Amino acid sequence: MANIKSAKKRILITEKRTAMNKARKSEIKTYIKKFDTAIDNGNFDEAKTLLKAIDKKLKKAVHKNVVHLNSASRKVSRLTKKLNSAM
Repeated sequence: MANIKSAKKRILITEKRTAMNKARKSEIKTYIKKFDTAIDNGNFDEAKTLLKAIDKKLKKAVHKNVVHLNSASRKVSRLTKKLNSAM
C-alpha cells in the first residue's frame, strides 16, 4: 500500500476511473445485446436506432480512451453487416 499522500490520491483516482470505464463498457455491451434481440425478433427499425446509439457510445468511448478506435470501428462494421444481412 502507498505511504505518500499523492500516491494514495492516484490510487483513488485510478479506482474511480476504472469504475467509470467499466460502466461505459457495460453500457455498450447492454446496447449490443438489445440490438441482437431486436434483430432476432425482426424489429429492424429498433435495431437501426440502437445501431446509431451504439455507434455514438463507441465513438465517445474512443474519445475517452476506453476503447481503441479500430476496435470500435470493427464492432460497428460487424453490427451493420449483421443488420444488412438480416433485412
